[in-house]
Amino acid sequence: MTPSFDTPIPLALYVHLPWCVRKCPYCDFNSHEPRGGEPPFDTYVAALLRDLEAQLPEVWGRRIESVFIGGGTPSLFPPEAMAELMSGLRALLPLRPDVEVTLEANPGTADRDYFRGYREAGINRLSLGVQSFDGDMLQRLGRIHGPEEAAEAVAHARTAGFERINLDLMFGLPGQSVAQGVADLEAAIAQQPEHISWYQLTLEPNTLFAARPPVLPEDDAVGELFAAGRALLAEADYTRYEVSAYARADERCRHNLNYWTFGDYLGIGAGAHGKLTRVHDGSIIRRVRPRQPQAYIDDPAGGRDTPVVPGERPFEFMLNALRLVEGAPEELFCERTGLPLAALQPGLDRVRGRGLLEPAGSGVLRATPEGLQFLNEVLEAFLAESEADGQQEEVSE
Repeated sequence: MTPSFDTPIPLALYVHLPWCVRKCPYCDFNSHEPRGGEPPFDTYVAALLRDLEAQLPEVWGRRIESVFIGGGTPSLFPPEAMAELMSGLRALLPLRPDVEVTLEANPGTADRDYFRGYREAGINRLSLGVQSFDGDMLQRLGRIHGPEEAAEAVAHARTAGFERINLDLMFGLPGQSVAQGVADLEAAIAQQPEHISWYQLTLEPNTLFAARPPVLPEDDAVGELFAAGRALLAEADYTRYEVSAYARADERCRHNLNYWTFGDYLGIGAGAHGKLTRVHDGSIIRRVRPRQPQAYIDDPAGGRDTPVVPGERPFEFMLNALRLVEGAPEELFCERTGLPLAALQPGLDRVRGRGLLEPAGSGVLRATPEGLQFLNEVLEAFLAESEADGQQEEVSE
């Protein structure tokens, strides 16, 4: 059966700026320390716009719901380069009038004039990579800023006119006690951001921490900190709406919600990923651009496309949607994958029978509190089905 799509799928844009002052030991993102001076800002922005222009024929008539500028450390880019980028985006793409435009910034590169220039360029949401308000913890994480600079960055952002600020904060840090983790979260809440991304440090492959693992807190201590932190955030009116995301009223990140609900997104920049639904033939593709900055500058439209075949879509959808505390309506699965709900049924039967997913008849695909706690186990049920379907498709072809 050819998948079919009857409902328009929202489209977002991700922009990757790959340079940073210094690579953090826990970071597995595509980030690079500039060699021989500062990054080639103007040349790179020109490459971004060439990349976007090459992708335009696939998205004619579709409006951009949100833009996210990530890295690396995007706040290394001067306001003039950011204004050139934003001007080019507007010239090439129809942006919704109230488009959400987020920029990631490192407090160690925070500059009052830069923030003002970003706001004037049309960026209206700032995501500050604070990670901790504890000086010792920041040193252990290899960060280039201290606690005072983190607070100053928030103040500079407010002075520049930013009304929507997210703080990234980690817990389960090397040598961190429960009391220290709670104090860190209290310090973040004291800054009164509209959104807090509070997530546990994990040791990712191909990082310095993976090669030389630090001593992390015991699981019981992490669990105690997590419970205390959730209560603290709720008391301060931050609602948990995703595994690691907490927001005040009407301040959820629109761009990330699009990922979690299996929306489409263009990706431009070195190593950027994109996902596009081709309604005319029922196909979905994932796209990745060249990872190395110079290779990307030389050929912005290079890279590769990979189809998301129907057998893989149930897992891909659930991998994202089940991160949401509220889950997703069952009909959204059909709208975003082009498949009938029956494609999910084998996996649903497995996890519902264990009480890890809301029961049949609820109309929603949502993990129970226990399921959210053991989300990897829930997803394995759909991954097994995906692999089985993939094998069957290979045999039939």
